[in-house]
Amino acid sequence: MYFNIRKYRKGVIFLFDLLIISFVCSILFFLSTDGYVVDKGNYVLLLPHLALLILCSTISHYFFKTYDSLWRYAESKEYMTLLLGGVSGCLSFLLLDWLTFKGRIPILFSISTYSISLLLMLLMRFVYRLYRKRGKFKNSQGRISLAIVGAGDAGIRLSEEIENDPNSRYSTFCFLDDSVEKIGKSIHNIEVKGPIQNIQELLKDSPVREIIMAIPSITMEKRSSILEVCSKIKCRVKTLPDTLTLMQKDEIPLSRSIRDVKIEELLGREEVTFNDNRVEDLITGKVVMVTGGGGSIGSELCRQIAKANPQKLIIVDIYENNAYDIQQELKYTYQNHLDLKVEIASVRDEEKVNLLFQRYRPNIVFHAAAHKHVPLMEDCPEEAIKNNIFGTYNVVLAADRWKAEKFVLISTDKAVNPTNIMGATKSFCEMILQSMKRISKTEYVAVRFGNVLGSNGSVIPLFKRQIEQGGPVTVTDKRIIRYFMTIPEAAQLVLQAGSMAKSSEIYVLDMGEPVKILDLAEKLIRLSGYEPNIEIPIIETGLRPGEKLYEELLMMSEELIATPNHKIFIERQREVSVVELHNKLNILQRALDSGTDSSLKRALKIVVPTYRDPEEVNNRKVVLDYSNVIVENGKVVMVNVG
Repeated sequence: MYFNIRKYRKGVIFLFDLLIISFVCSILFFLSTDGYVVDKGNYVLLLPHLALLILCSTISHYFFKTYDSLWRYAESKEYMTLLLGGVSGCLSFLLLDWLTFKGRIPILFSISTYSISLLLMLLMRFVYRLYRKRGKFKNSQGRISLAIVGAGDAGIRLSEEIENDPNSRYSTFCFLDDSVEKIGKSIHNIEVKGPIQNIQELLKDSPVREIIMAIPSITMEKRSSILEVCSKIKCRVKTLPDTLTLMQKDEIPLSRSIRDVKIEELLGREEVTFNDNRVEDLITGKVVMVTGGGGSIGSELCRQIAKANPQKLIIVDIYENNAYDIQQELKYTYQNHLDLKVEIASVRDEEKVNLLFQRYRPNIVFHAAAHKHVPLMEDCPEEAIKNNIFGTYNVVLAADRWKAEKFVLISTDKAVNPTNIMGATKSFCEMILQSMKRISKTEYVAVRFGNVLGSNGSVIPLFKRQIEQGGPVTVTDKRIIRYFMTIPEAAQLVLQAGSMAKSSEIYVLDMGEPVKILDLAEKLIRLSGYEPNIEIPIIETGLRPGEKLYEELLMMSEELIATPNHKIFIERQREVSVVELHNKLNILQRALDSGTDSSLKRALKIVVPTYRDPEEVNNRKVVLDYSNVIVENGKVVMVNVG
């Protein structure tokens, strides 16, 4: 029976309104004195008068959609809508009543009937709301005490949703805000405390266990600053999405949009965005191939490419599960508006690579297929050489043979002064591109960036899993620093560089200040509501094979060329002749034939002169800082490197 009432909620409310109107009209009619209304013996006018009143009221409330409101959550807006609907209905009723009965029913009686009915309808809804709130307060025990950062529209709306939802896990304890006008005041009987920077003192000895940041329009820098303050207290911290995301989810309640803090929000810099027009010029109407298209970077590349209306998108990947996932996502998103092909193939298979290029004749090639896990490649150097070097060589030659317009290689900062197998193979891949500069009409370009947040194998997902399991959180060395970027940033950089590229250039991105891995681990633990090294221990496991204490994004021995985009720089390396490249490939092939890891590492050190043992590099305390970069006459000059 309970569920039937909820199902027919509109009908139940409408029935109660009918009863109220009928009751008021009848009572006033029988209580009226002689001369106030028609002769009491003339009952025939009562029914048509009542029917007209009900008709006008129903049409008016239907027009104003008052029956669509959930009155247990009603605020001033809903009551004002009901009042406006009532006034509109009253005016139309008075007009029709006068035209129908020609003044035989006094206007005072009509106004009194409608006004009292409307007041009782408002009272009924208000009493119902109080009843529901009373039931909610009975069930409020055991809820999680919550502090909402931001006493603006989003914060107040979120609080209202939480307080009015009888099934909510939360109960709002206070607002936190920097506005002097709001601090010390109350909103819906909830105190506004502040300023936010004093959050430790403000929430000391309070029951607050979680904090929700509800300032969607805030800049990334300010968001990072607030999260930094919040991370100093023992509370789980969550946040609402940015304004644009909330606009796209306008129909979804704010309370359902609450999410965990993303680690990129702790980087303290705005996300880098690029010129979409240049990317569209590169992609629109072109046949585009993405090798490794099912991986973290590859799949995001496919998403961005699909937005730019390519003639055809070909995803090539050896791992069918990832390829299937991105295939289904793009099919669902674009239906029949995207010509999408998925090929399961290895770039190490020269014959298959050539077959795919012959079949599709791609205009643009994004080469993201690679083994990238540093420790695993230290244990399996032959796989890194076969896949990263010879696989790339196969795709590069196929792009030249089948006259692709552009070839974009996904490289890494680990290719700069490499200390591991993976970095050395990527450095060699950059040499392969240099060797094609004067012998191919295809424009070859490499894009080099640092660690990608949230990508497969990155440290952040590992930290989150370790925190969820109760720890410990492991870091290889508490001194390690890294440059970070988001997956969308990485994909956009690749596309933007491809649109700007001239043959044999290497593009690097200004990624802001380096981040200490230990600091990230501690912030993640605190934002999850735990105390680092007390509730969740942090332990050092020692540097992994081939691991650096720091990564370099800029070559100290070379100058960088500024581009029109102040976040992107070009590094030109020395040319590599075809003869030199073939000699190096022969050295690597002989090492592969020998079948020993030691011979492979020796061969890599021969063909990649900058390849060093990690101990050599880690003993040099050199950290490159973009704050020490200046631009002179269109060229970037390094200063104060120490």
